[in-house]
Amino acid sequence: MTPMIKTLTAAGAGALLMLALPAAGQEFSAPQKSEIERIIRDYLVSHPEVLQEAIAELDKRQAAADVEKAKTAVANNAETLFNSSRHVVLGNPKGDVTMVEFFDYNCGFCKRAMADMLDLLKDDPKLKIILKEFPVLGPGSIEAAKVAVAVRMQDKSGKKYLEFHQKLLGGRGQADKARALAVAKEVGMDMKRIDADMASDEARVSLEESLNLGQTLGLNGTPSYIIGSDVVVGAVGLDALRSKVSTARCGKAVC
Repeated sequence: MTPMIKTLTAAGAGALLMLALPAAGQEFSAPQKSEIERIIRDYLVSHPEVLQEAIAELDKRQAAADVEKAKTAVANNAETLFNSSRHVVLGNPKGDVTMVEFFDYNCGFCKRAMADMLDLLKDDPKLKIILKEFPVLGPGSIEAAKVAVAVRMQDKSGKKYLEFHQKLLGGRGQADKARALAVAKEVGMDMKRIDADMASDEARVSLEESLNLGQTLGLNGTPSYIIGSDVVVGAVGLDALRSKVSTARCGKAVC
């Protein structure tokens, strides 16, 4: 950077500060303000990369702030997030790392990401996986989620729920009440009890809890994951999920 550019940069920065805080220094005359503005404008026009650098730095700082905000939200809602009785637990219930997945039965990305969850479930005996219904894609999703909650209420082991989950999420077409009920019947659920549980306060509260939790955590898409204290939005793939699990476990991408 040449001495002249350094001078202009310093002048511009100083001028902006003085203009923003006029009470802290002398008042500039109208011609002086006009000249300062011209210097700053000319410099930015001649060096537009400065704006790119500033925007990149702003994005970087915003991303870091978002990460910290998400970590705080996870910590503040840890009890509901990790220890609620209104979700399904798979894998090792006493695992050293917990991965929570928020999903929608009509989410195409969730369908593809299911294989990632199943691979982690199979390959990592120390991992605890929590599934939370997050029906954000319309009435059909809400209906399917109500059936899923009723399946969970009837199946304390989670085995039938996982079978139901795989068949419904892995099936073709839109998920709705009719399809979800058909899958529940296929996996051997007591359908009279399914109907009763769907209409219960417990089913309503379960979905409200999950939806409110997702909103509090700032989740804006499915699938979304909480791994350790990190929030991960989107179908990021098996390798990225494994890396996040390892980081939560030992502080490194690979333990």
